[in-house]
Amino acid sequence: MSQSLDLALARKVLAEQPFSRLVGARLTAFSKGAATLELDIRGDLLQQRGTVHGGVLGYAADNALSFAAGSVVGSAVSTAGFTVDFLRPARGEVLRARAEVVRAGRTRVVCRCDLSTVDAEGTETLCAMAQGSIAVLGPSEPRATGTDQLAPNA
Repeated sequence: MSQSLDLALARKVLAEQPFSRLVGARLTAFSKGAATLELDIRGDLLQQRGTVHGGVLGYAADNALSFAAGSVVGSAVSTAGFTVDFLRPARGEVLRARAEVVRAGRTRVVCRCDLSTVDAEGTETLCAMAQGSIAVLGPSEPRATGTDQLAPNA
């Protein structure tokens, strides 16, 4: 597997994002044209009605979309825009954001993302869908730490 599709490297890049560490996000899958990001649903990620805050859902979609795009066009990407449609309240044990590339062009990558919750029994329930446009910034450049950044501006 090439370094650009290395799950361990992608996880390292995610771990370098302070907000991703704050919410406890983890990449569970990373391959050409696809990425899956998960986080445990905790009390401090909920809104006043006891469901996952929309900002957390937006974060998960944004990062999953960017990682999926980066798997196809390289690490120099940045989210140009995305929309989220909330389908039902997000309740469960785990939030899962599964993104895939729809079309990769020279300057933009269009991706979609299904956001689901997983309950204690392992049942997955779709709670939101997102679509995003990821800008291709140019050739990937190593970061000062020497780590090739897969989704630098997610």
